[in-house]
Amino acid sequence: MEERILVVDDEKDISDILQFNLENEGYIVDVAASGEEALQKITDVHQLIILDVMMEGMSGFKTAETLRKSENYVPIIFLTAKNTENDMLTGFSLGGDDYISKPFSVKEVLARVKALLKRTSLIRMPAETKWSYRGLTIDIPTNRVTIDDNEVSLTKKEFEILSLMAQASPNVLTRAEILNSVWGDNEFVLDRTVDVHITRLRKKLGDYANIIVNRSGFGYYLNIDSKNEE
Repeated sequence: MEERILVVDDEKDISDILQFNLENEGYIVDVAASGEEALQKITDVHQLIILDVMMEGMSGFKTAETLRKSENYVPIIFLTAKNTENDMLTGFSLGGDDYISKPFSVKEVLARVKALLKRTSLIRMPAETKWSYRGLTIDIPTNRVTIDDNEVSLTKKEFEILSLMAQASPNVLTRAEILNSVWGDNEFVLDRTVDVHITRLRKKLGDYANIIVNRSGFGYYLNIDSKNEE
């Protein structure tokens, strides 16, 4: 299935350049000229947003914040004329996945888009897919985890880590692989972040905590037999 991207920029020349080059790479591209229009156009079939930060009316940061508050976690690449650490941190704190400064190289944008879509594909599964073990169910289409039909409240990152391990099971995922798949190229995230999220996951899984196994020196994996271990 062709991947669909929403380009959001109030400078038509930039939108036209991005649309032309992305379509040449085989992507389906929609365009919005404002944050407000982007919120109207975004759908479940969009797999990525390229979002300008500094726009008239609703800024890119405000648009991203609105999306995340509505529980839309589509990957976001921010475009901005600024290049400061504070702006980058703001973008990442709002759920951004990558950050490109203007003026940009078209080749760089295409490479970033390809890399981000490849990473996020690791945690996207077909709409009919569920992963389950006894009373534990990971429902990918609805982003829900249940234990004995009771929903477990997970953050976006916790769900992505758990679903990623479910897909890889019984293979071991290194911390670097988890970081790259869930956080991407965010240089401000440390290996320790994975351990912290795993600890929280185990607490929330209760009786199923031991299903997440740490193989010392390697990484983490899901052990479907661990529920039987006392």
